[in-house]
Amino acid sequence: MGEKDIAEKHLEALNDVFADIVNVLLFNGNRLMKENELEADTKDSQFKVDGQLHEQERDVSKLWKNGEVRISIIGFENQTVQDYKMPLRVISYDGASYKKQLLDEDLKKNYPVATLVLYFGYKERWTAPKNLYSCFNVSEELKPFVNDYKINVFEIAWLDDKTISKFTSDFKFVAKYFQSKRKNTDFKPTGEEIKHVDALLKMFSVLTGDKYFETIYNNSSFNKKGGVTMCDIVQGFVQKGRDEEKAELVRKMLDAKLVTEQQIADLLNISVEEVRKIADKVPVQA
Repeated sequence: MGEKDIAEKHLEALNDVFADIVNVLLFNGNRLMKENELEADTKDSQFKVDGQLHEQERDVSKLWKNGEVRISIIGFENQTVQDYKMPLRVISYDGASYKKQLLDEDLKKNYPVATLVLYFGYKERWTAPKNLYSCFNVSEELKPFVNDYKINVFEIAWLDDKTISKFTSDFKFVAKYFQSKRKNTDFKPTGEEIKHVDALLKMFSVLTGDKYFETIYNNSSFNKKGGVTMCDIVQGFVQKGRDEEKAELVRKMLDAKLVTEQQIADLLNISVEEVRKIADKVPVQA
């Protein structure tokens, strides 16, 4: 399992985030699903191919006990690139869930299964198949006998402002970030507090490939700070950029060997100790 998958699942597996995603994408922001009605579901299922037993795993899966009619499973499948076999994957996962119900003698009532495919791509819309018929050629004569199977794909980067505003969990920061990436505009942070700082920063770290976020969530002083907002994170990101520019200037001046440490400190309005600290981290060319 890749680092990116683990980070995405860690955030979405939190009950408040899970319920928020479902309530916005499925129920138009109506709070029908409550986080205290969710239980972790066994994600692994097994199947046989050529006599060999294999396991398949959903990204995130929950049992929803709404206390009224039935138990439902909402499963997430995360995608950052398009998968042209996604309908085949989804039907195999959903079929495994129904097979489990069929074999469970203690189960008093069967329940439906729904799978949401969250597409995080921002450079292009989802054009891969969204139903089984699109995965292969089905003649008109056979269509009455071959069941079609559609999948639910949600393009996070293409959500509009009105939809994103309905998110109440930390997922709104993720949705807004991908929308900004798609529009090629600056991400404008708000002063809203982040509830799950560690999980959100880890997700941003693997999705952006920028180690700054990793530095932030490994920073004990930052973790101890109360009321962390995206403004705090972005301001730190800007400061990191300035520090990197400063380090590059120090490197060039040290490489040139035309100025002393004191002269560098005076030029950049920093201390000699800071110049030496940067020099220790940046190899100087001979």
